[in-house]
Amino acid sequence: MPTTYDRLNHLDRSFLVYESGVSPMHVGGTATFEVGGLRRPEGGLDIGRIRALIEARLPLIPRYRQVVATTPLGAPIWVDDAHFNLEYHVRHTSLPSPGDDRQLKALSARVFSQALDRAKPLWELWFVEGVAGGDRFALISKVHHAMVDGISAVDLLQVILSPDQVAEVGPAPRWLPRPAPSARKLAFDDLRSFVRAPLGLAARAPALLAEARKPGSDLRAALRGATDLAFKTVRRPSETPFNRPIGPHRRCDWLALDLGEVKAVRHALGGSLNDVVLATVTGAVSRFLAHRSVRADGLDFRVMTPVSVRTPDERGALGNRVSAWTVPLPVGEPDPRRRLALIQETTGRLKQEKNALGAEMLTRMAGWAPATLLSLGARLAWRNLPFNLIVTNVPGPQHPLYLLASRMLDNYGLLPLADYLGLAIVLMSYDGKLCWGFTADWDLVPDVGEFARCIEEAFGELRRLAA
Repeated sequence: MPTTYDRLNHLDRSFLVYESGVSPMHVGGTATFEVGGLRRPEGGLDIGRIRALIEARLPLIPRYRQVVATTPLGAPIWVDDAHFNLEYHVRHTSLPSPGDDRQLKALSARVFSQALDRAKPLWELWFVEGVAGGDRFALISKVHHAMVDGISAVDLLQVILSPDQVAEVGPAPRWLPRPAPSARKLAFDDLRSFVRAPLGLAARAPALLAEARKPGSDLRAALRGATDLAFKTVRRPSETPFNRPIGPHRRCDWLALDLGEVKAVRHALGGSLNDVVLATVTGAVSRFLAHRSVRADGLDFRVMTPVSVRTPDERGALGNRVSAWTVPLPVGEPDPRRRLALIQETTGRLKQEKNALGAEMLTRMAGWAPATLLSLGARLAWRNLPFNLIVTNVPGPQHPLYLLASRMLDNYGLLPLADYLGLAIVLMSYDGKLCWGFTADWDLVPDVGEFARCIEEAFGELRRLAA
């Protein structure tokens, strides 16, 4: 008999465990589009055509019609939603005149502050008309982190977006939800999974020991990375104005840099694109701390930057296949060239040591723990994060994308926050732009716009050096 449910992997499950009243665990973003052919003859956005497109594309992403259920032993699983209603997930609203950026940022922050309903599939799309006086519309998206990581989420955009203008969409195939599995079957599968995990580890033990003896093996690198991460967790970073208990409300801001200029800085000064990004963040943090009258000298300031461990054959698959580096930033270094050189040295060492494998190994080990133990451990770990800030860089397509016949102009990401983590940055490259999205706690960082300005100034400093 075919399986009618899917188990969440260890990392997907952890995002459900981490979620709390002040920390909803969804990722998302705000993209703006030209209205173009989606304007109805009588005015306004043709939401009916948009819903028809999404309904026709949903068979490509079956997870979007599934809900989280729980087995008798507490393991979360995906089952088909027998009451799926597309109109609940694809929403339609409007900005008041004049529909400027300030209003759109405020609406994005309000939408992003609201947790997704666990009783329904964990996603929402808000289509907002009235942007820029009605010449544009926006798409505010929310997808639970348990469904998808930020790096694979770019592939999901291609489900409803196309590199070419699309005039019409064919009818959606009929969808019939699969029946939910019985409690008896789930209990049996729980016991079998619980028994198989240690047996599978024992069966792989000889191969693991053999790999551990090889000086350059991935297993040795993972163990070194895990030890390094554990040490950093014990030794907390310095406290800053945005590393304090957060509340449930958010602010957001964004800005776009020319991707060609960022690449020109990389070619002129060396390192990777991510090194230039981290050097820009370093300069911005230093400026922002000065704005808050906090001395940067001697601070142990670290960022967590996600690293994809997704293999080429997993490209486009749902679920999380992402690990992380913890990178110290030299925020007390006044020389921008020296800051970039120090970051290049650090990321080069992390890459050579395959440091991200250590974080992935610890996450896999957590996947063997019973659900209750994992929940308790995750709550404690979330309060002892070994970093001050999240900076994630998501590569996107460098050509225009269209929603039917409407061109997407930009796309700014939004990230979840955790307690003692009041600011997060996500970058998305698209069509010659590097789009920076900032998610901030409402009370801790009311001046998130000032931080965005610091990013512009810090990059301008690097651009002048490159010139």
